[in-house]
Amino acid sequence: MQSSVRRAVAFALVATLALAAPVAGALAAVPFALIAVAGRVVSSGPLFDLFARPGDRQAGELRGLVGFSLAATGLALLASLTSLSAGAFAAAVLLLAYGNLIERVVCVTHETAIRRVTAFSLGGAIAAIGGQAAVAAIAAISIQPATAVFLGVSGGLVGALLREVFPGRDDPFVMVAVAVILWTFTAINVAIGPVQLAIAVAIASAFGYTSWYLGTASVTGMLTGVIVGLLTIVLGGYGWFAILIAFFGLGGLASKFRYEEKADKGVAEPNKGARGGRNVLGNAAVALLAVVAFAASGPLGVDASLFLFAFAGSVSTAMSDTFSSEIGVLFDDPVLITTFQPVKTGTDGAITLEGSLAGLGGSIVVGGLAVVALDVSLVGAVVIVFAGMVGMFVDSLLGAAAEGRWIGNQGVNFLATLAGALVGAVGVVFA
Repeated sequence: MQSSVRRAVAFALVATLALAAPVAGALAAVPFALIAVAGRVVSSGPLFDLFARPGDRQAGELRGLVGFSLAATGLALLASLTSLSAGAFAAAVLLLAYGNLIERVVCVTHETAIRRVTAFSLGGAIAAIGGQAAVAAIAAISIQPATAVFLGVSGGLVGALLREVFPGRDDPFVMVAVAVILWTFTAINVAIGPVQLAIAVAIASAFGYTSWYLGTASVTGMLTGVIVGLLTIVLGGYGWFAILIAFFGLGGLASKFRYEEKADKGVAEPNKGARGGRNVLGNAAVALLAVVAFAASGPLGVDASLFLFAFAGSVSTAMSDTFSSEIGVLFDDPVLITTFQPVKTGTDGAITLEGSLAGLGGSIVVGGLAVVALDVSLVGAVVIVFAGMVGMFVDSLLGAAAEGRWIGNQGVNFLATLAGALVGAVGVVFA
């Protein structure tokens, strides 16, 4: 057995201690705390060799084990003091450890990014589902199988994404992030049937794999797309997903449109136009937050239509901005939006008439889809189109004034889509 697999087995055995949470309560933190102390003390010998990662050997201490155990200690205490359930706590700890174990086993002979994330996602999801079932059995409580599967699958996907985005320093962060996500979905009280869940997983997975296979998304972009798609279907509905997939599909095609010509001009998207995880999140994070807020609108006592229009406004912005930038760079004589002085093609904040018209077309597509898929009125569609255009020009203004100085492209996209979402939410009074 390879050392990496043996180490993963050892971490998985430590993680299994989380199943004591339903019985031990706050005391479930004690064994993890003791293991963390031992990790700081042990610097050689068989135990050190078993748990040591390559970086631990250089440092002379079990930093990986200490970080893992401290994160589990904190979550165990949090579960005993707050509404974080023992099931969500156990699921997060087991997901990380067993997902890593399955990943190591699958990748023993051959490791690729797609194989790595698939193995971790599936292994982590199964472990999280099993952890919830075990906790329910120990505590003699009932759980909804479809809900447990949804939590496990979404947690596995998020965990895999975070490990890809933050390699080498992921364990404590991934564990805590997954626990918070499961806590949030449990608080929302997501109700989903098994058939709906199966369809949602199948559609989101097919969409993500297709985008990766066709080269419109990197592995992290694929993972992000699957997560966003799954949550949009489950928390919003198929209509919401139809609008989102229209953006990803048409936006990807816009990036590929006359790509060689863009490359010759030096303005093409890197990686042959394939969207990475940060790019996808920059454009879709606000939409995803709107979907989650929509699902929580009942308990919060807030009008759900606010979040529906915020969602549509953010996607309208993303579509409009993508169309305007990807098509606008193909035309000459761009001007800077803040001064209207001629600038070089590809300059941050540069606009063209053709690009602006293309952006308008993108926002009209989203507005029209909202009428069909979300039952929005024609006035509401106009609000969504207007929100997209406002967001598009906010993106250009931020590009001219701040991009490259204080924030990057993803930050600009996030703020622009946020502006579009706010305009959409305010505009609901007219819709």
